[in-house]
Amino acid sequence: MKRLWLTLIAIIAALHVYIAWFEIFAWTSRGPIVFDTFPADLFEPTIQLAANQGVYNAFLAVGLIWSLFIQDRIWQRRIATCFLCFVFLAGIAAAITISFRAGIFQIAPSSIALIVLALDTFATRKSD
Repeated sequence: MKRLWLTLIAIIAALHVYIAWFEIFAWTSRGPIVFDTFPADLFEPTIQLAANQGVYNAFLAVGLIWSLFIQDRIWQRRIATCFLCFVFLAGIAAAITISFRAGIFQIAPSSIALIVLALDTFATRKSD
């Protein structure tokens, strides 16, 4: 089961690398296509805001990637749980402030990964 939650974390990290790239480098070119309900003239004046938000998503990605390389089993789970909770909360904020669709892409994967991680943690504790 550990391999499953590590894979989920890697996928979520990759998603956040993409989100960071999108917000930092492609906000004005891809933004109007992705957020087609927003007025097109909104993207240029908000480029700095999007880039700032992209940096936060990059931090989420880095934290998740870091958790993949931690050797201590307990600390790996703690750091992974922490950053998955951050992703979950970012998804809730996106669902509230942008759209449900924007939030669900963070809420669903992080929830699944947290559940799998918790199940593996409980299974590991029982066997110890």
